[in-house]
Amino acid sequence: MRFSLMMGASMSDLPLAGRRVALPESRELDLFANMLLKRGAEVVRCPLVAIHDAQDQQPIRDWLNRFNSQPWDDFIVLTGEGIRRLLTAAERAGDNVREKFIVRLAQVRKITRGPKPGAALRTVGLKADLVAVEPTTAGIIRTLQSEDLRGRRIAVQLYGSDPNLLLMDFLHEAGAEVAAVAPYVYADDVEDARVDALITEMAAGRLDVIAFTSATQVRRLFQIGRRSVGEQALCDILGRLKIAAVGPVVASELHERGLQVDLMPASSFFMKPLVRELVREFGGKPEVDGLH
Repeated sequence: MRFSLMMGASMSDLPLAGRRVALPESRELDLFANMLLKRGAEVVRCPLVAIHDAQDQQPIRDWLNRFNSQPWDDFIVLTGEGIRRLLTAAERAGDNVREKFIVRLAQVRKITRGPKPGAALRTVGLKADLVAVEPTTAGIIRTLQSEDLRGRRIAVQLYGSDPNLLLMDFLHEAGAEVAAVAPYVYADDVEDARVDALITEMAAGRLDVIAFTSATQVRRLFQIGRRSVGEQALCDILGRLKIAAVGPVVASELHERGLQVDLMPASSFFMKPLVRELVREFGGKPEVDGLH
């Protein structure tokens, strides 16, 4: 299967007219693509990863029952997707598990890694009580390391299949009682051939920018690129076009591979601010009011 091309508006006065943007976004690919298409860009779509419920739901149900029935002091929320998946799992469990979960969430201190978990909490009328100093695991640790955590009961929502040993070891060594849950997993969404096709398109110089919205996308691209062209060749290819990152977590993943991030929102790490950065870079003027 080949990746698809979507042509944006052809009006030359649109800020991204004539620009070709590669999008490896998966979960919100259509939303992101449409924002760029409305601004005149041509969008090269190649979803790299998908997110699925954990195959074995029993550990999720067990964790929800424990969280709902026992007293907890803190809940560390690493991703907005995690909150959404837990709410869905609780609803599937029936017996008012979802309602009990929301009540319990309101009672504990909610510590979030970044803005997306806070946005997910707001969908059920809640908000973060403490936001990490930076949206990373290291940021969570820095936020909590001055506190006395001995004896505190801390629930942790993990992401993907990553056990996050850095965070878990910190909490255990600090004397906390920890209960972790991993409500979803990452899965490959496309055949390797489609990723290879995207790399070929970049190598041919037919793209202006690639916009990453998760660190997982970067890892997946390098997983395939390492086999097809080699890591250094992929870095050279990426170095010849603009690289956009939705926030510092993604930027850090790129920096670890020696890549420069050319475009990133200054503070609000979402797709719409990232689109504004693209308009500012390629359109030469601020976003026009009325374009949403």
